[in-house]
Amino acid sequence: MHQPPPWTQPGLLALVLLGGAAGTGVRAALEQASPAASGAWPWSTFAINVLGSFLLGLLVLVLAGVGDEGTRRRLRLALGTGVLGGFTTYSTFIVEVDGLLRDGATGLGVAYALVSVVLGVLAAALGMLLGGRFAREARP
Repeated sequence: MHQPPPWTQPGLLALVLLGGAAGTGVRAALEQASPAASGAWPWSTFAINVLGSFLLGLLVLVLAGVGDEGTRRRLRLALGTGVLGGFTTYSTFIVEVDGLLRDGATGLGVAYALVSVVLGVLAAALGMLLGGRFAREARP
């Protein structure tokens, strides 16, 4: 059965918006509690993005393994697109890389960019590996 796209369904759109607001709020609170010092490694954003990548990989593969319909679809949209989409932050990451480069911390800026991307991809892959394993075990 063909389902209309989520953005055409007000209830699903509301889940994404509410989840995004929650994820953004948590990220903002964490970054405010531990702001990056000028010229230093932005640990808060780094940890948020790597953790978010892992959780998104885990969530997507768990839900893909058990089906993406009904409640599971709503969970994916609310938690994956909403909460984790708001929690992770490519824009802040890029602003921080730019700031490090502009402040003359070129090596640190390049290292931060490379390590963030590589560990983000590896974290997502690990989440997918564990999520796939969980989904296989959960099948009847």
